[in-house]
Amino acid sequence: MSEEKILITKEGLETLKAEYRKLKDVKRPALVERLYQARLQGDLAENSEYTNSKEELAFVDGRLDELEEVLKRVAVVDQSHADCQQVGLGCRVTVKSDRGVNIFHLVGEWEAKPSEAKISHQSPLGQSLMGKKVGDQVKFSAPAGEIIYTVVKID
Repeated sequence: MSEEKILITKEGLETLKAEYRKLKDVKRPALVERLYQARLQGDLAENSEYTNSKEELAFVDGRLDELEEVLKRVAVVDQSHADCQQVGLGCRVTVKSDRGVNIFHLVGEWEAKPSEAKISHQSPLGQSLMGKKVGDQVKFSAPAGEIIYTVVKID
């Protein structure tokens, strides 16, 4: 990974820290114990419990390494947008189109969850919204076709 800062909201940082703690303090120790118990069963070549435990442990260790690297490079964005005049990272932006009203929360790439309307500021829609002001229009190409959003509110 590069040394570039990873922008994230305070809420996103807490979520990543919680995942890290859970993996390190709960899941990994349980997998180590499960692997130990599987080794006691004898022949490892035909021991699916041993193989599964080993693979899961490798996955958890990989995720822990990834999270450690991210947490070292994180930069928390200021979310005090009480007088926000334009869309920025951490903002909740209300947009209107002929398909209705949507509220998007612009977040860092590590906390994006489109199903929860948390979109990355680096996604095509996020990039289109960044820097826009109330009343501005944004054209966005979606799988369903081109959508024109009008920025209604920025929080």
